[in-house]
Amino acid sequence: MRRLVSKEDEAGKRKRNRIIAGVVLAVVMILSTIGFAFQGRSDNASTGNQSESEIDYNGFKFINQNGLWILGNFVFRYNPNEVENIGTGIKPLSNYQGKPAYIYSEDEEAEIEVAGNIGLVAQRVQKACSKEMNCTEDIPVKTCSDNFIIIKESDITSIVQNNSCVLIKGPKENLTSIADGFLFKALEIR
Repeated sequence: MRRLVSKEDEAGKRKRNRIIAGVVLAVVMILSTIGFAFQGRSDNASTGNQSESEIDYNGFKFINQNGLWILGNFVFRYNPNEVENIGTGIKPLSNYQGKPAYIYSEDEEAEIEVAGNIGLVAQRVQKACSKEMNCTEDIPVKTCSDNFIIIKESDITSIVQNNSCVLIKGPKENLTSIADGFLFKALEIR
């Protein structure tokens, strides 16, 4: 049988349990915050990563957060000091404002980099293909009269704009940095 307890004793017991639970939660939150702060320091120390947490490039302030470079709402894997200055005649990002943008990429990381940043201004970003590519996926076929960005593996590194078509080429291991170079040109940072 259950023991009879007065309402006052029961209320006191509930209050004590709430206080204990509150103290435990507060301690966990404080320790988590301290652990997170020390984790960030130990990661940089253990990897030998002495990169600055922010840089100023041509009046643009890039902030390094979790290994990515942030400029306003734009996110990059590399900062402008880390990429080659290639490509001329790149149209500004305002060219994509409120219009659909199409992308074909042979490198997923470079595609995510470009699509994520172009998507901030474009109406939408959608995978596409050109007639010459013979794509097997069920995606629309686009031409250089559309806002079409093509990212391809190549031995030659280049960024070329022809009408509304951008061709980003380079070795697979460099495609993301080349894509960032294109974005810096489109954002008129370079």
